Amino acid sequence: MRLLTLALLALLALVHAELWFGDGGKPYALRLQGQLDAQLKQNEAQRQRNARLAAEVDDLRMGLEMVEDRARSELGMVKPDEIFVQVTKR
Repeated sequence: MRLLTLALLALLALVHAELWFGDGGKPYALRLQGQLDAQLKQNEAQRQRNARLAAEVDDLRMGLEMVEDRARSELGMVKPDEIFVQVTKR
């Protein structure tokens, strides 16, 4: 009976050790949790970027002022009755 008890305890210790340190154990779960946290942060950053881009698209669709501002700053466009003056620093 004593030998059976020791054998069962050894088997229990082996199964317990496999649960903690094996392929599906605690270190693996912690590693997966870290990957999940990193992915969630990346997803949130992309969500915020998408929201900014969607707001910019809405502005471009709704108002000509944004289009005019973009054309002036990025393309250097001017209205027909304006004079373009560029000042440079030395």
